[in-house]
Order: sequence, then C-alpha cells, then structure tokens
Amino acid sequence: MRKSKWPERFGYSRKSGNALAALLAGAALLAGGLPAGAQENDDEEQYRAQIPEVAIYKAMLDANKQTGWVQFRNFADQQLIYFTSLQTMHCRLSEIRYSINNDTLDQRFPLAECDPELPFNLPSDDSTNWLYIGLKPGEAKTIAVQAVWDDGSGSEIVVYQPCKNPEATCASIKTIKKSKKRADEPSPATPVR
Repeated sequence: MRKSKWPERFGYSRKSGNALAALLAGAALLAGGLPAGAQENDDEEQYRAQIPEVAIYKAMLDANKQTGWVQFRNFADQQLIYFTSLQTMHCRLSEIRYSINNDTLDQRFPLAECDPELPFNLPSDDSTNWLYIGLKPGEAKTIAVQAVWDDGSGSEIVVYQPCKNPEATCASIKTIKKSKKRADEPSPATPVR
C-alpha cells in the first residue's frame, strides 16, 4: 500500500501535526476551565425573573370581584375568612386593608414574601397566617376589603357578606364603594397617564 504524501505538500509534517494536536488539546482544556458566561455570546443576557405588570394583577382582581376577594367558611366552631384570592396577588400588593362589620378599613392582612420566579404562588410554609383569619361563629356579618397596589393606588372598597348557604366556602357582594383618599394613603410613584 502506498502512503499518501498530501500532508507534506501543504506544509504539514509529523512534527507540526503533533504540535497542532497539542495546541488544540490545550485550547480545549482552557475553554473547559472558563466560566460558562465567558464562552457565551456578548449579545446574550442572563434571564432574570420579573414580576408581571401591575395591570395584569388589577385585571385579576377585577375578574375575581364577583366570586369574592375573600371567602367565608364555618369550620370547627369558628368563622374563617379566607384571603387566598388576594394572597395570589401579593407580589404587586403593598397591603390588604379590611374591617369587620364596618367600612373603616382599620386592619391589615399580612402579605407573604414575593418570589419573582413564582409570583402567583401561595407561600410554601406551613403557616396559616397568609391564608385566613379565625373569628367566633357568626361574628362577621360583613367584611370590607381594599387592595392597595405597589404603585400606591387603591382598589374600590368591596363589602362582602357570607353566602346564604352556610355549608359553602364563598362570599357575596353587599356593596361596592369608590376608594376614598385617606390621609395615610401613599401617592402613586408614577404620574397617571
């Protein structure tokens, strides 16, 4: 069998081939040791989770108004009022104002910490602090609720009452009131367009 001489015709010899192989192996080792970001294009940007726009949350709140931002339930000799629907919006809420049997909105419901990667999820801890309040049976005839957004704007005030079916976990709207400008209410951070 005849040996091809083509590598020598193009200036390659066994020595230069070995040197080239060593150079390529060294480059591969170096590239493997670099951080992943150093090997990527400069045009690529690391993805960072972002909380959806507040307008999405406001649309969700409006869509859930009829079925209840809160729900009443009689359970284990207690009247429970669930804030679950509002808690799913916690990433864009600055506070949840409420009051029992009046519309003074003198109480605050605690908000869970926001996880930008899971902005609509309920808190994963075992605490019920984020979900409901417990009252004596029949104590709440109504609950007035207002959501305050992270931009400082407040929703209308919706007054809910327990549903007629005492076995159901639900609420029905009693009245809807326009948001009152309160002395302690923050002004919007951005001008209204």
